[in-house]
Amino acid sequence: VIIYRLHQETDEVNSSVRTSIKGVTYTNNRVWDPAEYAIPIQASLINSFFVMTNIIKTENQREQRCPEYPFAKAICSSDNSCEKGRADIHSHGIQTGKCVSYNGTVKTCEVKAWCPVESMENPPKPAVLSSSEDFTVLIKNNIQFPKFNYTVLNIPPNLNTSCTYNKVTSPLCPIFRLGYILQEAKENFSEMAVKGGIIAIEINWDCNLDSWFYDCSPKYSFRRLDDKKISPGFHFRHARYYKLQQWAEERTLFKVFGIRFDVLVFGRGRKFNVIELIKNIGSMISYFGLVGAAIDIGIRVRNFASCSKSPLYKIYNQKKYETVLDPLQVMYVSYVDDPHVTLIKKPLKTSLQYAQGSIVESHPVKACDADSYSTSESEENHDNEEPGRVQTSKFNVERDYEAYHMVQPFRQDASSPGCQEWCCCGECQPTQKYHEQLCCRRKKGQCITTSIWFQQLVLSSQTLKKALLYKDPFLDLTDSNVNNRLRHLAYKKYVHWRFGSFDLEDRAVVPSCCRWRIRNTYPKAVNHYSGFEME
Repeated sequence: VIIYRLHQETDEVNSSVRTSIKGVTYTNNRVWDPAEYAIPIQASLINSFFVMTNIIKTENQREQRCPEYPFAKAICSSDNSCEKGRADIHSHGIQTGKCVSYNGTVKTCEVKAWCPVESMENPPKPAVLSSSEDFTVLIKNNIQFPKFNYTVLNIPPNLNTSCTYNKVTSPLCPIFRLGYILQEAKENFSEMAVKGGIIAIEINWDCNLDSWFYDCSPKYSFRRLDDKKISPGFHFRHARYYKLQQWAEERTLFKVFGIRFDVLVFGRGRKFNVIELIKNIGSMISYFGLVGAAIDIGIRVRNFASCSKSPLYKIYNQKKYETVLDPLQVMYVSYVDDPHVTLIKKPLKTSLQYAQGSIVESHPVKACDADSYSTSESEENHDNEEPGRVQTSKFNVERDYEAYHMVQPFRQDASSPGCQEWCCCGECQPTQKYHEQLCCRRKKGQCITTSIWFQQLVLSSQTLKKALLYKDPFLDLTDSNVNNRLRHLAYKKYVHWRFGSFDLEDRAVVPSCCRWRIRNTYPKAVNHYSGFEME
């Protein structure tokens, strides 16, 4: 925020520029001062000034007839080659229709023009005013930031008028030596003075207007604007007119070459603003969302390139996406001989024991002591004495198959004579309801209710009572309703033990053998249980 100044509001600079050129030289038997080489016509260009460096002069021109300068379309051999009234784009006047001698070897079409016509020769080399590189220019630059009502001038209050700009020793001096300007623009003044050119003087105002970090001073830079390879240079023509005797008019034509300096002012003012700070911080925070999108794209591209789903991609998908199902339309079952929790969708067309489902997730069993089990006054769906709450949560069920082994070895002949077809442990009770036809096992073996861990973790009266008192230290355990509390808590503990999470308790189905073992241990006064509610 501080580095990029996002705590400040900004305003663009408004500016005006004035220039004053100084310097005198003597060349070609003539004194050249600013009135001679600083051509006023160029002052019409906004924030620009022009310094003449070279000149081609055609003197004593009068409006009359004379031979055209010999260029391709002006050269002739007879009058038939010249068309009366014709004016070529390169000609100096209007053809009269006559072919006349230009010199002893060349004939050209006669024209009515200012004669003698201008020569098309190259400019003098070296330049007439090559010494103008020692001239100086004072640049006065006033700027304003309207939004902040702030105005400043590039001239320091204690300006030494004898100074000249140097980016190291005098970076704030507004007086510039022309040769130094071209040097900083990486140009040779003597070469450029022959045909002229265009140089930019850039003034950059980057102002911090906060009083505690105030900084507002110009920074100057220089560069060439015209192309050095394609039609380089800068020139124009102007004339000085005279009245002779008999009111005849005569003129001197100047083809002037020189350097045009364009002063380009730009910049920005900044000042602290609370609203701007809040707005930019909010924008920055929104960009953090792009980080997640970039990571997501990177993982997907890598997985696509590998042509097979990597373990990282599978874990990423499991953590990122949550399958939302109607909790009333699903049930969860867990078997002692199966390391997975299985999701079964309704409606059931056969016994729950045989219903096909999908694996939720493989996980290690969560172990905790009795005091860590929270209790609730809400009734379990297994008894339906009070409707339990319905939750939609992200299923994070973890179990470890090896922890399922009991202290006592399983008996393969555990089935009793009255065993149901769907029961594999021999301890289940008969029922006609498909959703209650569930055993603790998938294959024949010993019932989980005979395990010492079932006794200690699920049925132990001491453990259950500790858990009840942990939540309510003043609970009356001699109450006639205590069996209901113990039974409901036993259901919860079984779910937490076998399913690994309380998140599934509302839709987890307790096997028939376990359910009846809990009911027989903590029975109701009236032997009537409604069982697991489907809706």
